[in-house]
Amino acid sequence: MNDHDHGHAPADGACSKHGTPSAQTPRHESAQSVIDPVCGMTVDPHTAKHSAVHAGHIYHFCSAGCREKFIADPQRYLGDGVGARTDAAPPGTIYTCPMHPEVQQVGPGTCPKCGMALEPMLPADEEANAELASVRRRFWIATVLALPLLLVAMVPHLTAMHFDAITAQVLRWAELLLAAPLVLWLGRDYYRRGWLGVLNRSPNMYTLIGLGVLVAFVYSLVAMFAPALFPPRMRDANGMIGVYFEPAGVIVALVLLGEWLEVRARGQTSAAIRRLMDLAPRSARRIDADGSEHDVAIDQVRVGDVLRIRPGEKVPVDGAVLDGASSIDESMLSGEAVPVEKTAGDHVTGGTVNATGTLQMRADKVGADTVLAQIVELVAKAQRSRAPLQRVADRVSRVFVPAVVVVSVLTAIAWLLFGPEPRLAYAVVNAVAVLIIACPCALGLATPIAIMVASGRGAENGVLFRDAAAIETLAHVDTLVLDKTGTLTEGKPSLTDVLALDGGDELEVLRLAASLEAASEHPLAHAVLTGAKERAVEPVPVQAFDAITGQGVRGRIDGSEVALGNAALMRALGVDTSPLDARAEALRAGARTVMYLAVDQQLTGALAVQDRIKHGTRELLGELRAQGLHIVMLTGDSEATAKAVASELGVDDFSASQTPQDKAAWIKRARERGARVAMAGDGINDAPALAVADVGIAMGDGTDVAMESAQVTLLKGELAGLLRARKLSVQTVRNIHQNLAFAFAYNTLGIPIAAGVLYPVFGWLLSPVIAAAAMSLSSVSVIANALRLRHAR
Repeated sequence: MNDHDHGHAPADGACSKHGTPSAQTPRHESAQSVIDPVCGMTVDPHTAKHSAVHAGHIYHFCSAGCREKFIADPQRYLGDGVGARTDAAPPGTIYTCPMHPEVQQVGPGTCPKCGMALEPMLPADEEANAELASVRRRFWIATVLALPLLLVAMVPHLTAMHFDAITAQVLRWAELLLAAPLVLWLGRDYYRRGWLGVLNRSPNMYTLIGLGVLVAFVYSLVAMFAPALFPPRMRDANGMIGVYFEPAGVIVALVLLGEWLEVRARGQTSAAIRRLMDLAPRSARRIDADGSEHDVAIDQVRVGDVLRIRPGEKVPVDGAVLDGASSIDESMLSGEAVPVEKTAGDHVTGGTVNATGTLQMRADKVGADTVLAQIVELVAKAQRSRAPLQRVADRVSRVFVPAVVVVSVLTAIAWLLFGPEPRLAYAVVNAVAVLIIACPCALGLATPIAIMVASGRGAENGVLFRDAAAIETLAHVDTLVLDKTGTLTEGKPSLTDVLALDGGDELEVLRLAASLEAASEHPLAHAVLTGAKERAVEPVPVQAFDAITGQGVRGRIDGSEVALGNAALMRALGVDTSPLDARAEALRAGARTVMYLAVDQQLTGALAVQDRIKHGTRELLGELRAQGLHIVMLTGDSEATAKAVASELGVDDFSASQTPQDKAAWIKRARERGARVAMAGDGINDAPALAVADVGIAMGDGTDVAMESAQVTLLKGELAGLLRARKLSVQTVRNIHQNLAFAFAYNTLGIPIAAGVLYPVFGWLLSPVIAAAAMSLSSVSVIANALRLRHAR
């Protein structure tokens, strides 16, 4: 026995002009009439054909044209009315840092460690992202100031003209007036973030940016208003000291550009989870006790509510069908394109799509308890978790900013001692370039961005990673342990044989077996009960029922002690199975599972069930072997049955008659020998083995995604998902290595060049403006590389 532990034309109906639309607040759905917020007409909510949900409120419209206008720009029609909103995230939303997930707070803000803007735990729509809108607005203001600043600064170089002292002074004032708002207004937030990092003993990228910009700006102010403080050899033909308002101002604009690009790119990393969230419907059709029906926002649905699902609509929440018949597209969970027939008593899942029929359902799970909500929550947690590889970047980041400041000071000293005239100017420019080009942000984002993209990509393909460590560990496993039932086989066995000892009554054997199995949830129990139903055999009540993990079940029926299970259970009860062993062995050789039945410790009969091997399993196992994995099958079934299945699948290494504890012990021994083990099972009786493996993989079916024993859940419950998970993890770890290599190489090469190491040989120096552009693009490059995982095959 295997693992037995059971255009705008008015719609039909009268409409009348009524009031000013922008000043009207839509009435509740139960009212006799409401106001179309677009045209101001009165609409009957019970007969209106067009409606939309916004910010938790339902709005009704007289026509499709009004509805389309509203959807395109709700704020235009709502003003300060109900549903108006200024941010995608509702009050109370938890925000976190993409680089430091341990930093969390209610509402937006900046990370005290790295200075990055916090983002909501669950992603907001890109167009409604307050951070993105703010950065974009500040960048365009900066561009309006930076372009003329750059032009004014370049006039002497572009014209090759010699300007008199008055003209030169006018140009300087123009630079100052253009640079001041850039540095002192648009850049002020960077100084705050940088200082906050210093106060928290975690200096960051903004510490370097703020220091570099302020050094260049203050130097220029002193040079402009107190030139006497500088040595005479630094003066030009007009007796003036060179200023660097242009680099200081343009650097701020370039940093804003980089931040805008980065925020946009980071938003794309959450595209997958947003698509998952979009699967949830926004409203439901509720049937009240008096039989009346009306639409309500999804957050108003309560457990026990009766809902109507009309053709083409999404199932609003998880629950059971009460009346009607239809087919449901469950591809979001199962991956199967063929809809599933649903009738009274069947379970339906929120987010799945109803086809042509009409159903009435009872809401059993709402809000955060639905399967879809749990999936979103799991993916969000995985995206915010830290991978072991992140430790490398963390160790470097702790000393990075102080080291860069030291290098910048040493650069200034070196140019002051050994540089050409004007030495002080060279010292300031190159020290600022060093501060600006360094980018710990690229280093810190290398791992979490890849994890975010991979987690979302996996969820879209039915693979849920509990955390980042699971992704990284799965890429390094070399041994894959598989359970048989529900993993290699369909997990839906059917009853094939009923044997009675010495010409006994086979139907009586089936009656007793079905009675015991009626209290069990194991797939084999379902097979026996289905077989009994097909043969019109009715189970009877059982007393003192007991399930013995990995062996079978027992209980009292009609005053007799009845047991049903494998040979191990029979031995434990002292039951002699030899009269049926030969016939049982022949059945096992045909890949059937045999269960013995004993009454009062006397063998009475046996039942055989067969679980078909999943289609394409042999080919998928071949692909997994090609990836360097050693495949092992551990099953609680008999040696003969296990051998038959292993032979059909081409699995050379298998062990039979394994209890859940035996499987866990096997994995523990393999790990002690140095193997890195992944275990895939059905997540029920395989919990001990899943827990002890390096990576536990639960072959789920979408009905319970919070499988505590597993690090990876395959929603579609198929081996192809395991192959997808393995390939995705390998590509993710490779992507992280690429990101880290780029970040390290960028800083290793960029900082020395900015310091001027190429000047003695080639006469090359790196302008602070070019350094700012490079710094801004470095993080974007890391994110862009991680985004390639969205298209991983």
